[in-house]
Amino acid sequence: MRKTLATALTAAALAGPAFADDIDTVRAFYSDILTDPAGTTAERYYELFSPDVVSIPTPPGGEGAQGMLNTIAFLGQVVPDLTWEPQEIIDLGDGRFVVRSLFRGTPVGPFFGVDPATGKSFEAMSIDIVTVEDGRITLTYHLEDWTGAVAQLTAE
Repeated sequence: MRKTLATALTAAALAGPAFADDIDTVRAFYSDILTDPAGTTAERYYELFSPDVVSIPTPPGGEGAQGMLNTIAFLGQVVPDLTWEPQEIIDLGDGRFVVRSLFRGTPVGPFFGVDPATGKSFEAMSIDIVTVEDGRITLTYHLEDWTGAVAQLTAE
C-alpha cells in the first residue's frame, strides 16, 4: 500500500516532538557517549541518562548510572578509538527502541583477559533495547559480542 502525503503528515503529527527527541536521545547515546568514550563527560552523560537508569545485564563498573559511567570510562581508557555505529534503529513505540550496531576499536591495554594489547583491532555486533522517558534513557537491555571481539584480538 502506498503512503500518501496526508498519511505521512498525519503520522508525523501524531508522533510529535517527543518521538524526535526520544530517537535523538538514543542516537546521541551512540554518537556522544559510546563513540569516543574517553571524551565522555559526566555532564553529557547525565543529560542523556536518568540517574536511576537500569542496565541489564549489570555492566562491569557496577549498578545504576555510576556503574555505567564507570564502564564507559574504562572503555575510553582501554579502547580510545572506540566507535559504535547504529546500523538499524527500530521504534517499538512508547519510547522503546531496538538498536543493532557495529562497534570497533583497538585496545591499548589489558582487555577482557587479552594482555598485553596485541595491536589488533576488532569489529563486533551489539543489540540493545533502549527505553527513553522524559528525554532520558531509563532502561537498557544490551548484548555485545565481546567473545567475538576477543577472538579477533587473539587470532593468529
